[in-house]
Amino acid sequence: MNRIIAKRLLSEDVYRIEVEAPNIARERKAGQFVIVQADTEWGERIPLTIADADPGKGSIALVFQAVGASTHKLALKEPGDAIAVLGPLGNPTHIEKFGHAVCVGGGIGVAPLHPIVQALKAAGNRLTVIIGARTKSLLIMEEEMRALADDLIVVTDDGSYGRKALVTEPLKEICSRDPKPDLAVAIGPPIMMKFCAETTRPFGVHTVVSLNTIMIDGTGMCGGCRVSVGGETKFVCVDGPEFDGHQVDFDQMMRRLRAYKSIEDAAHEKCHLEIAAAGLAAKQAVEAGKGGAR
Repeated sequence: MNRIIAKRLLSEDVYRIEVEAPNIARERKAGQFVIVQADTEWGERIPLTIADADPGKGSIALVFQAVGASTHKLALKEPGDAIAVLGPLGNPTHIEKFGHAVCVGGGIGVAPLHPIVQALKAAGNRLTVIIGARTKSLLIMEEEMRALADDLIVVTDDGSYGRKALVTEPLKEICSRDPKPDLAVAIGPPIMMKFCAETTRPFGVHTVVSLNTIMIDGTGMCGGCRVSVGGETKFVCVDGPEFDGHQVDFDQMMRRLRAYKSIEDAAHEKCHLEIAAAGLAAKQAVEAGKGGAR
């Protein structure tokens, strides 16, 4: 079991937890992930990319959005609570001095992009970083990215902060320049990664995407994370999580992600009801305590 040692709310329903995991902190590399169980006995196993690590402290940082039953359970955990963490898993990001790299993070995807930006910077690359969200309140890790980027571009869908645009707009402008970037990295919702890849394709800019699919064991045994890349079946947990974005069949991937949507929605609703009931019980207990004090 791994103990949570810190927890912070980054934006609406987006949490950063620091977890005691000395072996993982020492061995992890940029781009790798862990499998997490919030309920250590019967809980669903979910993949989360390692957003940061502190080998000296023996801890890793995980950033997640509470959108389903399992992530809501994880969001209810507090420092001192235990969760199960397995890793590091997946192939590390290929890092070298490419020259000019443009790194694009959308929404929660900014978190897994962070260690890749760190590693590319350490390798001596010039970095343009584009981060985006639907609105200002959902933007995360701006200061961390600003500290690493040679040029940081912030966009929001509604124009509430930074530039009013989708991340693909500045990406296209950068690819149109001479010289064009030597590498593009895009991490975020599948639809965002798909259109980032389509944006860079006409310019011939090699584009790496990190896929977050349905995953159970994380070791290639279950086949739940299979995707089609260049017409071949690949398993995200052992062949990825990073692939050439121009080769990924995003439409097939998104269809598979929707396969259990009705079940996920039902579990999500049940979880919301349980959280609301727990909150009401806590409020009633407080009120009862006040009454007794009088």
